[in-house]
Amino acid sequence: MNRIRRTLVAAGLVAVAAVTAPAGGQEPAKPAARGWQPDPKLQATLEAQKKPWVYREESVPKYALPDPLRLADGTRVATAADWEAKRRPETLALFRKHVYGHPPAPTAARFAVTETDPKAMGGKATLKRVRIASADPAGKTFAFDAAVLIPNGAKGPVPAFVLINHRAVGSADPTRREKNDFWPAEAIVGRGYAAAVFQAADVDADKNGPEARAGGVRAVWPAGGGTLGEDSWGTLGAWAWGASRVLDYLRTDAAVDGAKVGVVGHSRGGKTALWAAAQDERFALGVSNDSGRGGASLTRRGFGEPWAGISKSFPYWFCGAYVKASAGKADDLPVDQHQLIGLIAPRGAYVASADQDLWADPRGEFLSLAHSAPVYALYKHPVPAADEMPPLDTPLVRGRVGYHVRTGGHNLTPYDWDKFLDFADRLYGR
Repeated sequence: MNRIRRTLVAAGLVAVAAVTAPAGGQEPAKPAARGWQPDPKLQATLEAQKKPWVYREESVPKYALPDPLRLADGTRVATAADWEAKRRPETLALFRKHVYGHPPAPTAARFAVTETDPKAMGGKATLKRVRIASADPAGKTFAFDAAVLIPNGAKGPVPAFVLINHRAVGSADPTRREKNDFWPAEAIVGRGYAAAVFQAADVDADKNGPEARAGGVRAVWPAGGGTLGEDSWGTLGAWAWGASRVLDYLRTDAAVDGAKVGVVGHSRGGKTALWAAAQDERFALGVSNDSGRGGASLTRRGFGEPWAGISKSFPYWFCGAYVKASAGKADDLPVDQHQLIGLIAPRGAYVASADQDLWADPRGEFLSLAHSAPVYALYKHPVPAADEMPPLDTPLVRGRVGYHVRTGGHNLTPYDWDKFLDFADRLYGR
């Protein structure tokens, strides 16, 4: 029966209820042995630290996930049109109110190419540095810089990836004087993609407190579109806003195919990439790498990093309501992260995990992707079932979603990028 069901899922013909896990979204109690399994030695090492954190499946409390298709009035949408008109806006509003906060009203953007080097990468690419400035009707402005490396010799506009870089500049140096596996720009350009990047800290500092806010976009629009301390935007929301402004520019560059731009982030940047793609439907693809709690992993699972822990350590990433709610039960949160991925449908979504990064909950990251299935099913696009987590270093692509868990720890690696590029090639029919 499982084999028949998986065949129907692959064909996009199975009913929504057959795609999701039983018990209202709870994953199977005994994950299939054929898929990825945590390293027992790592689990023992982590447990020896005597920290009150969960690293074993049998310790994950039972939970039920919100139905991504059920409206607040109790009715359930059954068509893509109703999803887009009713449940999608409702879900987006819930995430803004309870997790990431409200961004400011749309701003007018201006772009100035401040530098052009047509012989970058030894002549293989053109480097453009761009100053992106945004202004509201009252005259308040904010500006930051981005860079893009565009393949030379392309026969037409090329697709692109935008990296949200929360690490030091040297991790993603557009001059290529310093090279780092975190951003293998030569490989990206070599595959025929433009490689764009911006420094997240240039948009909003990755620190807490009023001094950190002083030089960023949240100093200009402190509350975003919400109320300070409640549903005003946090740093993740500010970075997502920055990614959309980079997309604004790319859609004006004749050398870039603005309809084929993906947004990529690692760790806190991966949380941001999903939120950026969820809000901005112009992104063709959202890619999350090791994003964990507040990103791809299910909050209700309670595996690895605790919800209360991330809220205490990084309260400025989220809105005030999220931080306050983390003192209670995750079941009381009106959304979970499978709905975040559902907001990206029917566009591309790729989630990547790392074998040694149990803190980020690899299985919980996969399950978010799996439980987004009801939304993708509205568009006749299949998604892997909850019991189909692939083995280590074996990417699984189904329809417009993809997943892998690779050997190694918490990092963004050339292996990850290679799989993102493979997925984009397939998504764009290249």
